[in-house]
Amino acid sequence: MDLGIRGKRALVCASSKGLGRGCAEALAEAGVDLVMNARGSDALEETAQDLRDRYGVSITTVAADIVSEEGRAKVLEQAGDVDILVNNAGGPPPGMWSDWGREDFIKALDANMLTPIALMTALMPLMINKGWGRVVNITSVSVKAPVGVLGLSNSARTGLTGYVAGTSRQVAPKGVIVNNLLPGIHATDRADALDGAVVKAKGITLEDARAERFSTIPAGRYGTREEFGKMCAFLCSQHAGFIVGQNILLDGGASNMTM
Repeated sequence: MDLGIRGKRALVCASSKGLGRGCAEALAEAGVDLVMNARGSDALEETAQDLRDRYGVSITTVAADIVSEEGRAKVLEQAGDVDILVNNAGGPPPGMWSDWGREDFIKALDANMLTPIALMTALMPLMINKGWGRVVNITSVSVKAPVGVLGLSNSARTGLTGYVAGTSRQVAPKGVIVNNLLPGIHATDRADALDGAVVKAKGITLEDARAERFSTIPAGRYGTREEFGKMCAFLCSQHAGFIVGQNILLDGGASNMTM
């Protein structure tokens, strides 16, 4: 399918690895020029060059912490007038309710709620001026089916979901389409960290921890960054103009719900 976005320009945050990389790959395949951001310059440059070689698109890299004001300003300066924004940042660590204090919640809110809001606030006016734009926020399955040990993520990402619910409907008449992608477990560093926590807590092997989690997923496996990226690219496409303010779940059927 031709997504109709060849020649558009996208900012993809935290895109050197994992789901962010999957989104960058799919957009590059669709002919979108990229501004790619990550904290680590080596992995970022390696990924960017791979995509340049494979798809022939123009890519600007910005090594910076998107959660910090300084890093965000650096990214926005390089991004300029983009057509597409993919918000992404690593999730806070797992734990128990009794482990967390105010500062833990402030850090989670900064990373997973306030940073994407700041980027939308900065970039959506430019999209509105053009009458076209796409925003995809990578959040989490936890906003629909909260995960006990991910209380920090549950809280911050649900706050972003509420913000998007109202804002997406305000900007849609201007041609700017905002949606959220809710990943379940995918084969990324985040999954490795969560599985590692299970290994430590239960004293089992990594293979047993993964088998245990696979058994809770009807698809019987973890998702891949490639299939996640394809969905992201579709939401950024010309074909997604009637999808507004939605929370699209990609979890292999693990969340048993009708809505």
